[in-house]
Amino acid sequence: MIGAAAAAELHESVRLDVRWTLGGPSRDADYAEGHLPGAVRLDFDRDVCGPVGPVGGRHPLPEPEALQAVLRAAGVNDDSHVLVYDDGDGPFGDAGEPSIGLAAARTWWTLRWAGIDHVQVLQGGIKAWTGAGLPIETQVVAPRPGNVHVKPGRLPVLDAEAAAEWAATRELVDVRAPERYRGEMEPVDPVAGHVPGAINLFLGEDDLADTDRLRERYAPHQDAAFYCGSGVGAARTALAVTAAGLPTPPVYIGSWSDWVSRGREVATGDVATGEER
Repeated sequence: MIGAAAAAELHESVRLDVRWTLGGPSRDADYAEGHLPGAVRLDFDRDVCGPVGPVGGRHPLPEPEALQAVLRAAGVNDDSHVLVYDDGDGPFGDAGEPSIGLAAARTWWTLRWAGIDHVQVLQGGIKAWTGAGLPIETQVVAPRPGNVHVKPGRLPVLDAEAAAEWAATRELVDVRAPERYRGEMEPVDPVAGHVPGAINLFLGEDDLADTDRLRERYAPHQDAAFYCGSGVGAARTALAVTAAGLPTPPVYIGSWSDWVSRGREVATGDVATGEER
């Protein structure tokens, strides 16, 4: 994470605009209306995630070659510092999905997974930038092509089988809203519930700016792996853990949407209260 004033001093950084709305229209129009100077627009669903298939979840990992092509077109080199931003953190709705703030975290995670070390998320997003009186521009940026080499697998990733094993032997954490975890509601995926044995820590309780509180919350869970609905919210939790100065945790990137697409066993209730069913 980096604040707006500090980010403005990084004159050689590659700036990526990944503003996104879950289930909503493209944010290309917002980019055209104004973006950070020099920022390149990436479509989160198309450019940062892979194509959706019958399994793999709603936001699967991109193919390395496809991601490399996207990043080179955006001007990313092997030694680039990359600044990623969206709208910034926003309110969490009844379904536990924040209206804004997830895309930058998942993009940060994906680039780190791809072997790009120097990636930061703009704290507060473009709203913090403009709120600090910093300039925006409207022209579409055409960067010089970069030479970055994507080297996948640099962050730990679980698939469904590994997630089941993790829940049975260690601590698997579901970061969705408690009602979704307990199976009382499911507004997005076709089946409600959670991975058997998983516990719940709602990501909506995390303030990414409060690193002391994040460290206090996640220090007892340093052997945990995380999942959410489609691997986007869990990437935000991975960012929170990393911002707290703790090792970046494993993420079940397919998450609940992948789990149910494979017809795997589903639990409801709450492990913590002994009411898992």
